[in-house]
Amino acid sequence: MDIEAIAKDVVDAAIHVHRALGPGLLESAYQACMAHDLRKRGRRVECEVLLPLEYDGVKIDAGCRLDMGVDGVVLVENEVVEALLPVHQAQLITYLKLTGLSLGFLINWNVTLLRDGIKPVVLNHPSRPMSHHAGPKSWLRVLRAFAVGCFHRLLLLLDGFWIQVHVEVLLRHSGGHTLRRHL
Repeated sequence: MDIEAIAKDVVDAAIHVHRALGPGLLESAYQACMAHDLRKRGRRVECEVLLPLEYDGVKIDAGCRLDMGVDGVVLVENEVVEALLPVHQAQLITYLKLTGLSLGFLINWNVTLLRDGIKPVVLNHPSRPMSHHAGPKSWLRVLRAFAVGCFHRLLLLLDGFWIQVHVEVLLRHSGGHTLRRHL
């Protein structure tokens, strides 16, 4: 599956829904509309997915639920809060670790401009280490997919170290050269 295209669809669908509805609704309303929009784009979307935990060799149903899974490769956690807190991001990172996935989006719908409420999170999962052969160009494509025309803060967890990257891309005008300068 093309994770870049999925990421682009997730961001585009979120922006489309937010432009139509604006801030102030319940999380469930945004989630249902975004799932509908993604399905219209041909994406397989699962909502409120039960996530069993495995602890000490035992599967435990602790009631953890993922807000959205897109095509089985991208997680979306929806929030309607005054401001995203570190605990929201920590929750998404934990879900990425538990599912073995590497890309997730934390979306706070309670903002005037959605670009201020979308936080992509990329986890270099130990079971899927970044290939030295893939190099930074493959990650550039992933970053570009959800940073088109916006300013985002991206947190990467690489080998246990947090790296905060500011991504400003104006691909329509720069052909991607702006992104390369910032990285």
